Amino acid sequence: MVDTVGQVEFENALAIPPLDRGTVGPDGVREFRLRAAEGVTEFTPGVGTTTWGFNGSYLGPTLAATVGEPVRIHVENGLFVPTTVHWHGMHLPAEMDGGPHQVIEPGVTWSPSWTIDQEPTTLWYHPHLHGETESHVEMGLAGLFLLEPEDPDRFGLPHRYGVDDIPVIVQDRQFTSSGQFTTSTRGFVGALGDTVLVNGTAAPYLEVTTELVKLRLLNGSTARTYRFEFDDERSFDLVGTDGGLLEAPHRTDHVQLSPGERAEIVVRVRPGEQPVLRSISPDLGMPGPIAAMNGGSDRLDIMQLRAAPVLEASAPLAERFAEISRMNPSDAANERHFEMDGLQINGQSMQMHTVNEIVEVDTVEIWKVRNRMQFAHSFHIHDVQFQVLSVDGKAPPPELAGWKDTIYTRPGVIYELIMRFEDYADPDTPYMYHCHFLAHEDAGMMGQFTVVEDASTAPKVIDIPSRDDDTAPFTGHGGGH
Repeated sequence: MVDTVGQVEFENALAIPPLDRGTVGPDGVREFRLRAAEGVTEFTPGVGTTTWGFNGSYLGPTLAATVGEPVRIHVENGLFVPTTVHWHGMHLPAEMDGGPHQVIEPGVTWSPSWTIDQEPTTLWYHPHLHGETESHVEMGLAGLFLLEPEDPDRFGLPHRYGVDDIPVIVQDRQFTSSGQFTTSTRGFVGALGDTVLVNGTAAPYLEVTTELVKLRLLNGSTARTYRFEFDDERSFDLVGTDGGLLEAPHRTDHVQLSPGERAEIVVRVRPGEQPVLRSISPDLGMPGPIAAMNGGSDRLDIMQLRAAPVLEASAPLAERFAEISRMNPSDAANERHFEMDGLQINGQSMQMHTVNEIVEVDTVEIWKVRNRMQFAHSFHIHDVQFQVLSVDGKAPPPELAGWKDTIYTRPGVIYELIMRFEDYADPDTPYMYHCHFLAHEDAGMMGQFTVVEDASTAPKVIDIPSRDDDTAPFTGHGGGH
């Protein structure tokens, strides 16, 4: 058990990743540049840790684009090993997705382009190299990607980046005595660290100068699930999940996120107070001793908010947000079943050449996902944002009532998901679905689907340059540990 409650001094100002809106070229495309490279980061003053980052030593800039804009991102690999960059939660063509098929070799620049065509929300980017995603993310390759509305003042939501709209990338890490990253697998979920970093800052505090502050929470850890709450048990408004805003603010005193999930919360503070954001014993749905082995009993201090003696007034939060168009199950053209057991989905491990599911473009489908184990798994689908129809036959709770791309799958529970595959037909390039506990993904708990015009003629085997033997995770390139 890890318990840091009351033991963190909160002595470091929270780092805010630089906001990068890119530049608009002559063709009207908003362009960004990212360079992945090794560096050294001091999480403890005077102690250098070998890390990887985009445009810096650790993590990367927060990219931001307006809904409707065409974008192009030039990603240069300055590392000594291949990597990829996946745009998690983004609706885009499969060849631009940055999954295990879009490998970027050392010294090479990859330049995907697409048009932002989805709801304003908090997305993120991270590597997705087959068999090595966990190590690349652990070394620090990750960043947020904000999809901004044309009208930032809508609904009274705080929207000034770094002032009242704050990125909160939460990761757990473990260090050697010399200050280097190390991993120690604990339980089934994978590596669980004993030190929390927020935006790469250990023991962070945030100076708050406004009555309301929006926190864009990202669980950027590889295995740990967090149950975020405040030390004084105050309530706050959950306003958005993975794929956009909820229909209305949901008043709550906690929000639980498994790896890869995001939540936007709005917190009200009073002058001079110092509430602490914590993670207290997440509800993993596992038997007590098994849950304890997988982080279910851990208690972690995350970050302190330090409210100024005088606070700037904030606009009132709207009572209702944009309506979410609910998909009708009767419109579903297909229903698929996904059984998660061991480190396989439907009894199969990931194979780079095999298309597991073929979906026809512009159709609605229902995917029923069940975790058959007593242990934790999650389920992430590339390209689409889905709606949760039911959880074990019951209506989803408020925190699952919006758009999602990643969901924690409690043992034995059936999650009924509905989604539309709007466009981007490509029979030769697949998207992924997988467990987002990254050690599980790397071990092969992942499958592939293509979106096609005609499923009856689409290939079930794709021709790609082989980087492995097609039966085992990609190995042989160290993660830098």
